[in-house]
Amino acid sequence: MRSIWKGAISFGLVTIPVKLYSATEAKDVSFHQVHREDGGRIKYRRVCSIDGEEVQFADIAKGYQLASGEVVILTDEDFEDLPLSTSRRIDVLRFTPAEQIDPILFSKSYYLEPEAVGTKPYVLLRDALEESGRVAIVKVALRQRESLAVLRVRDDVFVLETMLWPDEVREADFSFLEEDIEVRAPELQMAGSLIDTMTGDFDPAEYHDSYREALQQVIEAKVAGKEVVQPEVPPQERPAGDLMAALRASVEAAKKGRGEPAAKGVRKAKEVEEVKEKGGEKEKPAGKRRRKTA
Repeated sequence: MRSIWKGAISFGLVTIPVKLYSATEAKDVSFHQVHREDGGRIKYRRVCSIDGEEVQFADIAKGYQLASGEVVILTDEDFEDLPLSTSRRIDVLRFTPAEQIDPILFSKSYYLEPEAVGTKPYVLLRDALEESGRVAIVKVALRQRESLAVLRVRDDVFVLETMLWPDEVREADFSFLEEDIEVRAPELQMAGSLIDTMTGDFDPAEYHDSYREALQQVIEAKVAGKEVVQPEVPPQERPAGDLMAALRASVEAAKKGRGEPAAKGVRKAKEVEEVKEKGGEKEKPAGKRRRKTA
């Protein structure tokens, strides 16, 4: 790996020089836009929308458009005096339990490697942080943009997780949240049985990108001059009209796949449903889901 940034973790009066590396990489199959007839690459020119002339890269500036339609033009000199342009510090602000951080805030992950002179304080902070069960909330400036971030330990290495600012997360404002939706007890019990049946430890090695693999096979077949065969796609199931029947069938299918007998929750839910159908004791609703208001 090649480092993309050098700086230092600032922890109280302790400074730990580090190098930063991208911790992830995209595995998507990349394409170029080409001319269908001869495979030539398609090129785009930088053309001014006002005079129609092609603009050299050296003459391009950043522009901020106002609500009135006017454009404020910013030059390189306008950015030189900003305080973060030369900042090379990862400032630790506080330590907090990891479960208090909503994963929706996470943006990108980076590994931090200590410089030779910073190895001991790096290991010291790493071990202390891991023993505390907490993560560090930090601020860092990358590519002239200040970010809030989390510093955590993974496989004995610090991982810097840059985060979105709170005002960059959209509110989940949907009309169904205001509706009174009644969930019946047997349905809730059956859904719980399905969750129990499908519960297991997470092993990322069990999962793979089937679309990318199929696409790679298509490309390889084209290269070899073979006939391209349409990859098999599992049939799409239609939404079930009877939610209870769909849940019951899902539980039984999951159990059958594991070679296990039907779950107690399935039998119990069936009994409750049968009582209801025979006109027995009136079923009690599991409750209504309403949006909480401040």
